[in-house]
Amino acid sequence: MPSELTLTAEAVRLGRTARDRADAIDQCGDLLVELGAVEPGYVTAMHEREASVPTFVGEGVAIPHGTDASRSLVRQTALAVVQFPDGVDWDGPTVHVAIGIAASGEEHLGVLSSLAAVLTDPDRAARLRSARSPADVVDLLSPDSAG
Repeated sequence: MPSELTLTAEAVRLGRTARDRADAIDQCGDLLVELGAVEPGYVTAMHEREASVPTFVGEGVAIPHGTDASRSLVRQTALAVVQFPDGVDWDGPTVHVAIGIAASGEEHLGVLSSLAAVLTDPDRAARLRSARSPADVVDLLSPDSAG
């Protein structure tokens, strides 16, 4: 059984800006590469996924990730959270937080479940969009976080 994915402060970047959706995806992908989670080619797959299935999930959040075929480029499951306080045009909706996902298995599902809980609570979603420290983001997205 795979271990539970733990989001770390090193995987959180706050107060960033992006020219557009592609730049925001690049920033998420580059952070996953920097963390050692993926091979550089995974970033291209993140753009391929976005072109076929947009990853905006609501409340100013998107979850860019690679295609099923790109799972071979994943070294370890990880998340990369990049906050854009001024927002990024996500081909219509505005995104303030992009959460890049690298996963070859199911380890990320606990964090996605926590994210779903945050997104269904407008106050917690606002806290994620306006987080001032990586620790705040880690706390909000921890699977055992009650808010």
